[in-house]
Amino acid sequence: MQLDSSHRAPDTGRMSAPVTAHDPSSSTDNRLVVAISSRALFDLGDSHALFERDGLDAYRAFQIEHENEILQPGVAFPLVQKLLDLNKLAGDVPPVEVILLSRNSGDTGLRIFNAIQHHGLEISRAAFTSGAPTSDYIAPFKADLFLSANAEDVGRALKAGVAAATILPSTAPPRATEQLRIAFDGDAVIFGDEGERVSREEGLEAFHRSETEHADEPLSVGPFRGFLTALHRLQAAFPAENSPIRTALVTARSAPAHKRVILTLRRWGVRIDEALFLGGRDKGPFLDAFGADIFFDDSPANVESARRHVATGHVPHGVSNR
Repeated sequence: MQLDSSHRAPDTGRMSAPVTAHDPSSSTDNRLVVAISSRALFDLGDSHALFERDGLDAYRAFQIEHENEILQPGVAFPLVQKLLDLNKLAGDVPPVEVILLSRNSGDTGLRIFNAIQHHGLEISRAAFTSGAPTSDYIAPFKADLFLSANAEDVGRALKAGVAAATILPSTAPPRATEQLRIAFDGDAVIFGDEGERVSREEGLEAFHRSETEHADEPLSVGPFRGFLTALHRLQAAFPAENSPIRTALVTARSAPAHKRVILTLRRWGVRIDEALFLGGRDKGPFLDAFGADIFFDDSPANVESARRHVATGHVPHGVSNR
């Protein structure tokens, strides 16, 4: 499977400026804010294939003709549903907000909002960019995480310092549990990629030696550090013994390289519920056993394994993607 795409997403409207639905009077500073593309949220595979095959006019006509036909859930739909369900547990101030960022126009985006309303998703803010990159609107919306099926937009978001991942096609069934479960790779996702660079350039023995020598030095910050902190802040609002959120670190590291990871997270003051140090084992079955609603990894090989078992986001960051 090709992780990137040279195809431009549909430029689906005639407007020269993006249509943005936004209420500036409402602050999201204390919330966990997740921005998501329409193709990650809903199954738009057939209509996107139509665009690539027959062009913009055919795509636009199709969406308008079928705008009252409800779109089916996409790969990230169960994750979004569980995130929004957390608002039912948190009293008067919703701790989570999901924002739609779409390369559709406002015109063709009407079908997307019809689906949002049909499925009962509490999503009210959106930006429709008429084919332009959506990543420019991540910062104004103060998003902690951006999920998209468009690798170009994801790359732009990562360069701007936002946690972002390309949602990959997956046949994994939704999880039946109500608890939200999120799994992360370590190096080049939560942490920087210097460990991976040592391993690639000097070998595994040199990597273990380096990690042992620097065990008391915190690892550098990776692109998902901010999102992990925001998620931990939300998680801390609930009792630890009965939390609706559970996290896992699923890493190829093993002893003795585990110590630096544990001490770094301790210094950051971030809780990870489960830590799996797999020593290079295939991650897919372990993610299935954990019951992840989504897993984030930088390695193309790892995401290929993972997406057969769970919804997976590829983080195109670090030496594995150069």
